[in-house]
Amino acid sequence: MLLLEETLANRDGAGPVIQISSERGKLLILTLGITRMVERDSVLISIWGSPDGRDWGLTPLVSFTPKYYCGFYSAVLNLASRPEVGHLRVLWHVQRWKGAQEDDSECGFYVSVEASGSRLGAVA
Repeated sequence: MLLLEETLANRDGAGPVIQISSERGKLLILTLGITRMVERDSVLISIWGSPDGRDWGLTPLVSFTPKYYCGFYSAVLNLASRPEVGHLRVLWHVQRWKGAQEDDSECGFYVSVEASGSRLGAVA
């Protein structure tokens, strides 16, 4: 399931609120795909959770370390200890080196989520 469709960003932003009824309380694998990154840029991606789609709390459920290069990055999101979380949302923060122009910046990325072990069932 996509939490965030491929997005081109040159400033901070937030993705749509995604309801996760069937993934509630499970161990999830997040995949961040970075498809475009301009030199001297980085992007910080965080995943936020909410019980009602309105109150997102003060800290993210998980954050990826800042990324500077195209590629695929994974993280584990354990919702077993957070069964109240029924909605997820992706937030991003675009960072530039000093002196870089905002208009020159463009990061392309997406975030998907799947239940841990879901790929194993496809193999068997």
